Amino acid sequence: MILLSGCKYMFKFSLNQKSLLIYYLTFIFISSQTILKLKNDLKNTTMSDKVKFELEFVIHASPQLLYQYISTPSGLSEWYADNVNSRGEMFTFIWDGAEEQAKMLKRKSDEFVKLAWEENEDDSFFEMRIIVDEITKDVSLFITDFAEEDEVDEAKMLWENQVSDLKQVLGST
Repeated sequence: MILLSGCKYMFKFSLNQKSLLIYYLTFIFISSQTILKLKNDLKNTTMSDKVKFELEFVIHASPQLLYQYISTPSGLSEWYADNVNSRGEMFTFIWDGAEEQAKMLKRKSDEFVKLAWEENEDDSFFEMRIIVDEITKDVSLFITDFAEEDEVDEAKMLWENQVSDLKQVLGST
């Protein structure tokens, strides 16, 4: 007789059920491994479709002022979207009547904001980081974002246009 015990249950199998038990356990193990591999492959495929890119823009404004424009709904409404609303960590961005939601993942006052679009099923995000050069004291806005490989140039142009609007609002052109 074979005895299998787990956390809560104990099972007894006779010797004539031994081969059936081995087949069943092997099937469960292989199935679970296959499912995990497929899940990981799907996640990696989804993430690998997007390419990380970074942009840097010199901004003639104080880090404190710039942070208000990248972290608050009223500041973002001035340059990033037609309108922005927030409730807790959720931000709603509105362009031409279309809404998109993003979750604030992380922020540090006067330094950076990191958000992720709710519709994305991968680990992509976009981040706006304020960098102050230690020697020259120049202020830069450092953008990190993700886009499909064939859309990176378009995404970069969009950021360039939006940051141009930000500079105009700040009087930094």
